Amino acid sequence: MIGLVGVAVIFSMVFGGYLLAGGKMSIILHSLPFEMMMIGGAAVGTFMISNDLSAIKHTGKDLLKVFKGPAWKRDDYRDLLCLLFSLIRVSRKNPVELESHIESPKDSQIFSRYPRILGDAEAVALICDTLRAGSLNYDDPHQVEEVLGKRLDKRNHEALHSSHALQTIADSLPALGIVAAVLGVIKTMASIDKPPEVLGGLIGGALVGTFLGVFLAYGIAAPFASKIKDIEEKDSSFYDLIKEVLVADLFRHAPNLCIEVGRQNAPQSMRPPFDELEEFLNEIKRGSE
Repeated sequence: MIGLVGVAVIFSMVFGGYLLAGGKMSIILHSLPFEMMMIGGAAVGTFMISNDLSAIKHTGKDLLKVFKGPAWKRDDYRDLLCLLFSLIRVSRKNPVELESHIESPKDSQIFSRYPRILGDAEAVALICDTLRAGSLNYDDPHQVEEVLGKRLDKRNHEALHSSHALQTIADSLPALGIVAAVLGVIKTMASIDKPPEVLGGLIGGALVGTFLGVFLAYGIAAPFASKIKDIEEKDSSFYDLIKEVLVADLFRHAPNLCIEVGRQNAPQSMRPPFDELEEFLNEIKRGSE
């Protein structure tokens, strides 16, 4: 929602200020379709050249995140900590029982309590693979921690591709605007014998290309790229939390301490309060007795 408000503010302030200053929209509106075709079309073409089909589809999906925000909310972090707590308790009491949960999470009573997490294949795979690795009795938990770190680094690098691709487009748009403006000047020079009022309109139309390239770059594309990067970094914290909790478990810390490690590593805006989380964990304890 805040993304839509931001876009509305950009357009209203830029064009509202232009109109209040006595500017006329007729020149802009007359040139806009042609300038947009040249600048926008060239930007789309360069984007297609620079990315494969899967990256293009991924970027299209990520654009919606600008308006939807992060995928994981505060309650999801609380649920994740509760899920990990339940699994850690089972692994300490009955490792054989744990195997049924991690080998078939869709049939697990523990996973089924948290449908949003169960619906994320990446989160489930990360949890199950790490617990499965822990069951192999690694002599050095740092080995598992290193593997998880590389796995998450790769995941985060791929997740930020859309942001980098959009930022590249934002960097190219001002230059593409100049290209469109130069073409407008060429067109104007072909009409150099026209009266001043005609030349003024032609020159104004040419300058629309420069304006549009800069406006789209710094008013739309660059903010979108920055927002997607921020959202992806916040969502990556959800998977980093899984790593922190399960690595703490590999070091055989007490279950409550493992969960507190994860809670402290959650983003501040998403971090469940200690008392609230403790109440949920106590309910899990009572339910398993």
